[in-house]
Amino acid sequence: MQVTRPLRTTAPAALLTATALLALSACGTSEADSTGANGSGANGSGSGPGKTVEVRIPDPGNSGVLALGKKDGSLDKALDKVGAKVKWTGSAGPFAPAAQAMNADQLDIATGSITSGITSLARRPGFRFFTAVDPDAAGEGILVRDGSGIESVTDLIGKKVAVNQGGTGEYLLLKALAKAKIPAEKVERVYLRPDQTAAVLNAGQVDAWAVWATYAVAEIGGGKAHFVADGAAIGSDNYSLNAVRTGFAEQHPEIVRALYDYLHEASAREKKDPAAYLNVFTDVGPTAVTGKAKEVQTEFTAQGGTVDPIGPEDVARFEAVAAFYAEQKVTKEKVDVAAHLLDVEKLT
Repeated sequence: MQVTRPLRTTAPAALLTATALLALSACGTSEADSTGANGSGANGSGSGPGKTVEVRIPDPGNSGVLALGKKDGSLDKALDKVGAKVKWTGSAGPFAPAAQAMNADQLDIATGSITSGITSLARRPGFRFFTAVDPDAAGEGILVRDGSGIESVTDLIGKKVAVNQGGTGEYLLLKALAKAKIPAEKVERVYLRPDQTAAVLNAGQVDAWAVWATYAVAEIGGGKAHFVADGAAIGSDNYSLNAVRTGFAEQHPEIVRALYDYLHEASAREKKDPAAYLNVFTDVGPTAVTGKAKEVQTEFTAQGGTVDPIGPEDVARFEAVAAFYAEQKVTKEKVDVAAHLLDVEKLT
């Protein structure tokens, strides 16, 4: 495997979109199921009579169903029925630190891809997945600059491609290369954080970027980049999933079910009217989606999936991703994803 050491660079804050991943920047190493004296973890709220359980979820930013739920109070209203409320903490970001935060009992809910989920499960699984959103056929893929001369996946041979290690980017690149029957070592992977990569791509320090909608929208909307292969062309099985800290799910299954019900219904509304879920708090500044980027994001969301329970067909595709990661030596062995799933429809 040919890998380039991470480049040092700075870039503007990433565009927060309706597909932004929920995470917490803090990391930890304590057991996932560690709890406070009241048996409910570090959130300090028990489940006894008259007590309200705090569900720790990172702040959703300016777009998406959680942002709107925060603004109009509908999420807390839904959770109030099961004696819970949200405690917004941290900010949106990658799944890996969110998994670490759940392990450290600093976070209860997070969203990430099956790809980053598998690499996190391979380390220290202190969480379970309880929902699935179908792979984003339109909003993820291999991004190249307009005029780069790269017109197909085959043209990536000998080129540098930015990816986030062990997550969506590395998966998309390896999957695209495998489908085109190109040995992985023929393309140089450059490991970068997603929020660093736009500046690197635009400076010509990498030739392409394997990326998802959260970061692709700004580049495509800016009229300076396009997908040479999107999720559909790649054959991506990169689901988006919601995860819950294992201890929280065991203590408060009714809250997890209520959160699922809210996300399921809200995501269906978002798919029908994507624009209503953009620029929830402000339509100016770095977190606002404007101009062509707004059109791009709206189109991606309209074509995307909704938050649904994890079914047998989903599990089979999860396992295929896990097998692919082991085959590509992203993980040392095949991760047993099925052992870390919840049937949310059976939670009460």
